[in-house]
Amino acid sequence: MSTSSPVTTPSATSAGEPHNDDCHVLRHRRWPLALTVTALALLAVVPAVVTTVRARAEPYERLLQGFPGLDVGVATAIGQAIADAASTVTVGALLWLLFFRTARGHDAARLGGLIELTVLQIASAIWATAAMAMVVFEMFDSSGVPFARLGEPGAVQVLYEASAFPQAWTVAAAAAMVVFVMSMFADRWTGLLIPLWASIFGVLAPVVVGQILVGPNHDFGSDAGIYQALVAPAVFGLMVVATIRVLSGRPIAPEILARLCVTIAVLLPVLIAADALLAWFKLAGSGLFDSVTGWQILLRATGWLIAGTTICAAWASWRRGRLTAHRMTGLLLISTAAAGVWLGVSAAMTRIPPPQYFAPTSITQIYLGFEAPDEPTLEVLFTQWRPNLLFLVVAIAAVTVYLWAVRALRRRGDRWPIGRTVSWIAGWGVVVFATSSGFGRYSAPDFGIHMIVHMSLNMLAPILLVMGGVLTLLLRVTRSDDSRPAGLHEWITWVLHWPVLRFVFNPLLVFALFVGSYYGLYLTGLFGEYMRFHWAHQLMNAHFLVAGYLFYSLVIGVDRPPRPLPHIGKLGFVLAAMPFHAFFGVILMSSTEIIAENFYRSLALPWADLQSAQYLAGGVAWAGGELPLLIVIIALGVQWSRQDAKDAHHTNRHFDTGRADEFDQYNRMLEQLAHRPGRQPAPGRRDVDQENTT
Repeated sequence: MSTSSPVTTPSATSAGEPHNDDCHVLRHRRWPLALTVTALALLAVVPAVVTTVRARAEPYERLLQGFPGLDVGVATAIGQAIADAASTVTVGALLWLLFFRTARGHDAARLGGLIELTVLQIASAIWATAAMAMVVFEMFDSSGVPFARLGEPGAVQVLYEASAFPQAWTVAAAAAMVVFVMSMFADRWTGLLIPLWASIFGVLAPVVVGQILVGPNHDFGSDAGIYQALVAPAVFGLMVVATIRVLSGRPIAPEILARLCVTIAVLLPVLIAADALLAWFKLAGSGLFDSVTGWQILLRATGWLIAGTTICAAWASWRRGRLTAHRMTGLLLISTAAAGVWLGVSAAMTRIPPPQYFAPTSITQIYLGFEAPDEPTLEVLFTQWRPNLLFLVVAIAAVTVYLWAVRALRRRGDRWPIGRTVSWIAGWGVVVFATSSGFGRYSAPDFGIHMIVHMSLNMLAPILLVMGGVLTLLLRVTRSDDSRPAGLHEWITWVLHWPVLRFVFNPLLVFALFVGSYYGLYLTGLFGEYMRFHWAHQLMNAHFLVAGYLFYSLVIGVDRPPRPLPHIGKLGFVLAAMPFHAFFGVILMSSTEIIAENFYRSLALPWADLQSAQYLAGGVAWAGGELPLLIVIIALGVQWSRQDAKDAHHTNRHFDTGRADEFDQYNRMLEQLAHRPGRQPAPGRRDVDQENTT
């Protein structure tokens, strides 16, 4: 390994990495790289296996399950550890290829000859294989049944449907396969966007149905677990990929090193906060040293503590100009070991039921995570807040980024309309109020309150958000620079020109998603199933918000959509949606069949009046759908009027500057050419000329 700085390299100024040189370096760096990957795998697997062997039948007996045998437990532990490690490396490779390449200029959007792409393909293949194995292992482990039962008639179907774990791992396996297949054919930057979304679902699926779904306050635990499941692979995955890159002889460019340090510095506190909240949730009031889970929490904390220390040391050494290749390699190896420890302990924690499993829990807490003893009066709805951490953190991040961009734009001397800033902040304020106030708290136990939250997220908040013009703001505050690696400006531009986004913004698809969601969710029984799980409730909220944002982006959005509609088309788009809300509201108000009746009756809340709640929901769906759309029609009329005034002003300016005479002379020339002797105009030529003269 050279002792020169790893941030000085000819490849740092190229659009890609020479494939032949890469292969040459790999032959010389094979053994350190192989040893590092092997060590990572062992650190991830050993804690889970040791924990399983030492615990033997005790965890199953505490959960009142049969003991499936040590072979089932060990196989499940190994599969869990390998799947977690492979998914972490997969996410890290995806993020590196998307946001941490040195590529610049016209070829920046192209992929090829990159070691990170090879890492992505190998890691996703391992992840898919391990996830498919986990489908089988969890069928037996979660049911407490030995492998010998596999040969019984009908056993596979029964075991698969007996628990949510095999189904969750099926989602993870499908997502990993999508990542693997698409990574084999990806040749452009946008080709990795679908794999990125697939990896998010694949990582989350086994987590949201796991330990965080059980016990009092599991709404907090679930939200913290979601953030942890997303942030941990990003932090540790990037560290592992950086280690693989350096060990294979590829230095890290200064701009990329700075970007990597800033990214981890932002994400690591989120991971630490999520871990701390999960520790409080899992311990459920017990002492830190009173259970195996407490010791595991302490041991896992050493993982992000070491990771944070190494990234700080790397940043400080680089700022002082002392970051040699040997020091960089050493720090990255330490961070990779920290990632292995964190992954290994996390896999081991799934083998032991935490204390919150055995905390006294009411029926309401089983489904919601909290109690709802009071009738939802106006005083209760406005005073009894319960933070929805998932949307609260997203709202804070969105407003922070927006205000940073506005400040940067104004410091540069450019103006940004204050109305757009107010609209963006108000939109996220509506989201936070709808999900974290008493309305959000009672949106699960009361169907009428749920519909108020639904309409707020689907009809009110998106109107304000699309008027904020966040993409226009980010494009204005950033600039394309061919002398630097591709950044935010290029990424947004590539996404806006992505054919898949044009398909997503197809008016027919958006209309079906916006209108059909009501009928598909509430009139098919799906709503009753979703309300039993916190993750599904959050998924519904996110769906409402996204569907509304897509719809109103096409109608009154400041950002130009990939498939813009003419003003008359926008008006027809809105008018066509109005009757469907009215019909849906009438169906709810006149129906004698209670939506999700089994779920609401299982809560057994003394103040619940299911028929009245559904009647209120129908009225909210009717009025809440009509009034916002009327406001949108008014806003659309104002926009239309302003656009006409702008066009008229533009035309008058042409007349005032004498450009109208130029158009008249051009028209006379075309007329003379068309009437020349012996020349017949081509079919359709006069129509084209007439169109040009207008």
